[in-house]
Amino acid sequence: MKLVVGLRNPGAEYEGTRHNVGLEVLLVLGERWDARFKRGPMRVRSEIADIRVGSERVLLVAPLSYMNESGGAVKAALDYHKIGIGSALILHDDIDLPFGRLRLQEGGGTGGHNGLKSLEKSLGTRDFTRLKIGVGRPPGSQDPADYVLSRFSKAQRQEVDIQIEDAADVVETRLSDPRKAQELAARRQPA
Repeated sequence: MKLVVGLRNPGAEYEGTRHNVGLEVLLVLGERWDARFKRGPMRVRSEIADIRVGSERVLLVAPLSYMNESGGAVKAALDYHKIGIGSALILHDDIDLPFGRLRLQEGGGTGGHNGLKSLEKSLGTRDFTRLKIGVGRPPGSQDPADYVLSRFSKAQRQEVDIQIEDAADVVETRLSDPRKAQELAARRQPA
C-alpha cells in the first residue's frame, strides 16, 4: 500500500494559495482516478480516498490540520493503516525551488517549511520522499509566511495549472517506476 499526502491549510481562505499546491496535485490525482474523498477515522484527522491504481492500493491523504501541525495527521494515517514511511510520498510547496520546477527527493532538510518541520518532529526522521513544487522566492523583502499564504497572479496561475498536472504525472509514474519519475520531475521546466 502507498500513501500520497498533499500538504495544505484547510479552509476556503487558503484555496489557491502557494502553500496549498500539494493539495492541488492530490485533487488532480483524485479526479484522474475517480476517487472519492471521505473523512478518515477521528484519530487520523484527514480526508482520505482509498483507491486502486493497477494492482497497487493507494491512499490519498489531505490532512485537516493546519500546515504547521500536519505531522500528527500524517503519522496517524501511517500508523492506522500500518504503512511504513518508505511507502509515503509528501507533496508540498517549496520557495527555494524556482517557480514552475519540480524536484522528487528522498530525505533532506526542512528548508524552513513548517509542514516539513512538523512531519520531521512527528515521524522522528527526515527520511521520507517528497515531491517539491517550486513556487519561487518572495519578491523584495516580503515575509515568506505572507508569500506562501498568497495566491498566484493570473499569469502565474496558468503555469501553475500545467505544473500541477505535470506533478500528478510524476506521482503516477512513481507508483510503477521510481527512477523514471525522478527523471520526469527533473525535466520539468516552466514555459
